Amino acid sequence: MERQAVEAARRWLADQGVRQVRDGWVSDENPDVLLTADQVAHSWAGDVFAEDLDAADQLRLAFGLLDLLDEYWVTCEIRFANEDAEGPLPSDVLWDGYRRRLEADREVEAVTYSLWVDWFEDHTTSATAFAEVLGNDIDRVVAKPSEALLRRARLVLECSGPVPWTVKEPTYRTAARLPALHTALFRGLRAGFHDVYGDLEPAAALALLDQLDLPTNTRHLAGLRHVLAAGHKNHYRSPGAWDDAVRSCS
Repeated sequence: MERQAVEAARRWLADQGVRQVRDGWVSDENPDVLLTADQVAHSWAGDVFAEDLDAADQLRLAFGLLDLLDEYWVTCEIRFANEDAEGPLPSDVLWDGYRRRLEADREVEAVTYSLWVDWFEDHTTSATAFAEVLGNDIDRVVAKPSEALLRRARLVLECSGPVPWTVKEPTYRTAARLPALHTALFRGLRAGFHDVYGDLEPAAALALLDQLDLPTNTRHLAGLRHVLAAGHKNHYRSPGAWDDAVRSCS
């Protein structure tokens, strides 16, 4: 959590008449009604982008609000602002904001969920988003794997199932050179098969899977190897394939 950004967001909410109390949030307009962080996000996060600030400062304020509230809806408002008539938002600030939060030593479920269901599932944004949060840096991650870089790489790999195979395969192959990323890479491959919008090429994915140093009792490892060897690309394109694999491997 970036303290300055959080405090700026807290001051901004106070200017809107919204303040944090012991069990949630209250507004000056209805001080007897306790609000959740999600309700605050839905009611006020979008207003950040109407502030008399340049787009970069609006975006920084929105990220501070995300840190403060820890709600996925704030990321939705960021995405909306990026796509509206005044957008796009400054890409350097946008992706630096994502990278910093992925590297932070705390839970960032709102951030990874945003990447997964918004940026990665949309094929008009998946290539850019994946490159910005990991693909452009993977050589540096493997060569000089700090804890922060490893944390970011693991989180991105684990939610990268919807990213097109041609986009993520080079990054996957580089990540496979670093054993510390093997479990996350396995989870990314598994998600590529199971996600509704997951994408992989069975033969290439199997070859990559066979390079990973994983415990032999890794849950779903045998099943994933079985479906890939049979040429299945996606759970939803091959109904029953996973159940068959589980029965065969049990």
